[in-house]
Amino acid sequence: MTAPATAHGLLSGLDEIAEIGRDTRRGGYSRHLWQPADLELRDWFAERAVRLGLDVEIDRNGNTWAWWGPRGDDAIVVGSHLDSVPGGGAYDGPLGVVSTLDAIARLQASGFRPTRPCAVLVFAEEEGSRFGIACLGSRLMTGALDADQARALIDPEGISLAAAASAVGIDPAGLGEDPAALARIGLFVELHVEQGRGLIDLDSPVAVASSILAHGRWRITFTGEGNHAGATRMADRRDPMLAAARSMLGVRDAAVASSGSRATIGRIEAVPGGTNVISSQVAVWLDARAAEDAAARDLVTEIEARVAEAAAAEGCTAVVAEESWSGAVAFDPALRDRLVRSLDGVPTLPTGAGHDAGVLSSRRPTAMIFVRNPTGVSHSPEEFATLDDCLAGVDALERVLRELL
Repeated sequence: MTAPATAHGLLSGLDEIAEIGRDTRRGGYSRHLWQPADLELRDWFAERAVRLGLDVEIDRNGNTWAWWGPRGDDAIVVGSHLDSVPGGGAYDGPLGVVSTLDAIARLQASGFRPTRPCAVLVFAEEEGSRFGIACLGSRLMTGALDADQARALIDPEGISLAAAASAVGIDPAGLGEDPAALARIGLFVELHVEQGRGLIDLDSPVAVASSILAHGRWRITFTGEGNHAGATRMADRRDPMLAAARSMLGVRDAAVASSGSRATIGRIEAVPGGTNVISSQVAVWLDARAAEDAAARDLVTEIEARVAEAAAAEGCTAVVAEESWSGAVAFDPALRDRLVRSLDGVPTLPTGAGHDAGVLSSRRPTAMIFVRNPTGVSHSPEEFATLDDCLAGVDALERVLRELL
């Protein structure tokens, strides 16, 4: 068995991209769709795939494929993503891509030849950090996101998705559901660093995913009256920042009262944003999750009531608008059990994090392999996986591919 190459205590692929997209202000990495770091990572992936003799192509939604052998329908497709959240960690996404390439290299070195089509698939904009829609590439491919809605998405610099696609040579008219690409996927397996403490508690380097929580994103816009910070008496203010602050506590309290649920305000924008200006408008973004669809919807309904109350208390108005939604996912049981058997009975584990494998699960059999994260921290520079556990992930993926192919 050929061991994957390592360097500086990392899988060599992770070491090769360690300086791409470093964020000196936030720490960690900021790698967003079709921006310089993302484009450099795409070039790195293509070069590494070509070194393995893989045939690289980009589909009409900006997802990158690398084929091992002839292209064809009903393929075994394995992959993940390369983009990140703002200030994200080194493992979320890239570990799956690097591990897949290493598993294929190991199979090739052993003389193994696949008996059905096989591809590595790198999805575009999994984190949604540029255009606000998580799993954008897989949502477009499956038709879960309307193409016209997608083309009209605007990034923080005011650039539309349509314009950004055109700038990198992708025809925006072609964005949207891609039946031909879907037909190529017989099943999809995604390896990913675990984003929590499950494998710490289970004392296992790897696990197979069982399910994903229902989750979504909502924009909450508070509108009040912009005014002078010094000349406006406290009693005369209609300050949307205070309404937003009251609401944030309500979001926390609503989630605590709903067993097993999660709710987070992770982003805030004030208009006009001056230190000596009472804001006229404040927008915050809510991420809400629960084990079942109904529980997540009920949580958001409760949050909406608390938002309305907080806005009224400050003489403001509030509008809650859904930006994305993913129902709870139970991964294909036959494929899940096949992976567990192939890996000598490793544990199964639910996750609260969304993934492209979850989006695809409504259209194709999908499965996930998790690699232990000893910090239990993700979407942060503190995210980590030991080299030994990363190697265990490559070994698991190689064994699964050997059986599936």
